[in-house]
Amino acid sequence: MSDRKIPPQRRAVTRADVARYAGVSTAVVSYVINKGPKPVAPQTAARVREAIDLLNYQPNINAQALRRGTTEMIGLVLSDPSNPFFTEFAAAIGGEAFGYGHALVIAAAGGTIDTEATLIEDLVRRQVDGLIVASVSARPDLLIRRLNRNIPIVWIDAPGAVPGYASVGCDGRRAAAMAVEHLTGVHNHGTVGVVVGGVDSPSGDPRERGWEQALRSAGLEQGPIARVDWSRDGGYEGGHRLLSLRNPPTAIFASSDLQAVGLLRAAHERGLRVPEDLAVVAFDGTKESEFCWPPLTVVAQPIAEMARTAVRLVLDHSKPQSYEQFVGELVIRQSCGCQRA
Repeated sequence: MSDRKIPPQRRAVTRADVARYAGVSTAVVSYVINKGPKPVAPQTAARVREAIDLLNYQPNINAQALRRGTTEMIGLVLSDPSNPFFTEFAAAIGGEAFGYGHALVIAAAGGTIDTEATLIEDLVRRQVDGLIVASVSARPDLLIRRLNRNIPIVWIDAPGAVPGYASVGCDGRRAAAMAVEHLTGVHNHGTVGVVVGGVDSPSGDPRERGWEQALRSAGLEQGPIARVDWSRDGGYEGGHRLLSLRNPPTAIFASSDLQAVGLLRAAHERGLRVPEDLAVVAFDGTKESEFCWPPLTVVAQPIAEMARTAVRLVLDHSKPQSYEQFVGELVIRQSCGCQRA
């Protein structure tokens, strides 16, 4: 068979072409490609595989998906893929999905609810097996009900349970309290400010509530607040705002690594040394926090565990309304005033 000349192809090679070239039926070609359901003699299977290689046959993935009832694809919609936290989260989710034999299709909402809704609609039309979404909305359940889509969905980076859906998140209240307790209990700071993202949830951001709780527990008055964008620019603006006060805080908790990076720049521009003049602790624990200067003390989110859980939930469907909440870990570096371990 290998001595025959292969005519040039002007159209897509079909399964029938492979069958004709190998001298078998199209059913046998299907059995070889799909490894069943019926066995094929080794010599016959070898002829089919050789024909597939020589003709450069590409199976129709959509047709295979219809027969199997699965596309073996998971959709991932991210509110802000430029944020290193979501970049690292997406990489971890992709690795977990691959372990289940699924590919990951990533879409960026760009911070708008309308774009997020459009992307979800598009991924549903592409018949992904499920969706993992880091939503722009504080009430993503209302968004998906508006779209009226019945598809397995897991919401990630969720501050709390999402009614009717599975969700995964880190305990932001506890993380903030852990950070503030370190600043007040270990380093004896009496005034701790907070840089937090703009809050559209009726109950406020859990990190802000944890910050307040820790200050009350320490017998301290509430420090100053800067509500800004979840970005380096936001942290930069918030830093200047807090540090220009008549009585600026001696320590600041930043609700994200990105905000902390902007805050560090603002402190340096004002001639303040970190941590000698200003202590900083952040939340997220991305690689960026380790390589800025000084390296940030953080409450790190367990990204690998959360990714593993999100993929399991979207493919398993056994806990469609569960909320899996994780606890962050305090990672000591230098920005809080501790020496490098």
